[in-house]
Amino acid sequence: MELLNRYLHAIEFWLPKRQRHDIIAELSEDLRSQIEEKESQLGRKLEDGELEAILKRCGSPLTVALRYLPQQYLIGPTLFPIYRFVLAMIVLGCVVPRVLIWLGFLIADPAHSGSMHMENLWMTVVYFAFFTTLAFAVVERSGVRFEDLNTWNPRKLPPARDPNRIPRFSTLCEIAVNTIFLVYFINLFWPRPVIDLYGATISLAPVWQFFFACFVVLAAVNTAFAAANLLRPYWTPLRASLRLLTDVLGGMLLCWLLKAHVLVGIIAPSLSATKAIVVTNLVNLGMTIALPWCIVFVIVILGVNGYRVVRLWRANRTGRPNAPALNDLSNPMVNGN
Repeated sequence: MELLNRYLHAIEFWLPKRQRHDIIAELSEDLRSQIEEKESQLGRKLEDGELEAILKRCGSPLTVALRYLPQQYLIGPTLFPIYRFVLAMIVLGCVVPRVLIWLGFLIADPAHSGSMHMENLWMTVVYFAFFTTLAFAVVERSGVRFEDLNTWNPRKLPPARDPNRIPRFSTLCEIAVNTIFLVYFINLFWPRPVIDLYGATISLAPVWQFFFACFVVLAAVNTAFAAANLLRPYWTPLRASLRLLTDVLGGMLLCWLLKAHVLVGIIAPSLSATKAIVVTNLVNLGMTIALPWCIVFVIVILGVNGYRVVRLWRANRTGRPNAPALNDLSNPMVNGN
């Protein structure tokens, strides 16, 4: 049933979000009925080639999805899903990075955030949206035939992805990185007024002890979470919420560290007193400059993890799995495997 699972997943991508669940459930039930009827006739399970023939007879994923989309006028139903997707990516590519950068500078340095001009942002969006729409409208009226939609192959569809499954490889990498961080971080930066680092003597502000303890605790907690994910590699609402909480705390702590100027001084045999002051000031300046970009990076991470939490809690509240039809197909009690 892997081909059927991939087929439904490909159709789901193009469907309207509000109707996606019901449409996929209806399609999966219809296709299962066809498959069961064919298996009853043959007296055996269908082979991949026979299942592929049934799916081809139903049509390509985009063709099937078009039957459930409203009729468009400027851009016809064949091109409109592709146009909507391309336009959304272009608009998001123009707006999101610019807004995140402006927001980062606004939080880090409100006095100079005005230098990040936003006046031409909407003109850029209008420019790209206009020419994208024009290009699709021209193609629509040019009479070009899309023969590839009728020559698709179910075997070339991308595999269906479970959004709640946590890849074990990424979990193992997370455990390794956190373990290495804890070992080297504790060994090199154990909180004390003066740290000897590769022949240089580094003086740190007393607040460094607080940052050190927080980073060690967060790394240990994240390592424990990763170990739990390794044993049960699926996101749950509670586990995703805890990950979001640690990301919020870690992001706030990192931004605070960049702004705190914990580096007091550097002493090295190759540095004179004057150069040591210059290097110290440059390091602190670099941390200040990095602060807005760090805020942008943290906002992106929090946005991704926050969306995952909302999706999981919403699915849990409604009692619906995130991909009901696909999950049913993978259930041996349903597909008969």
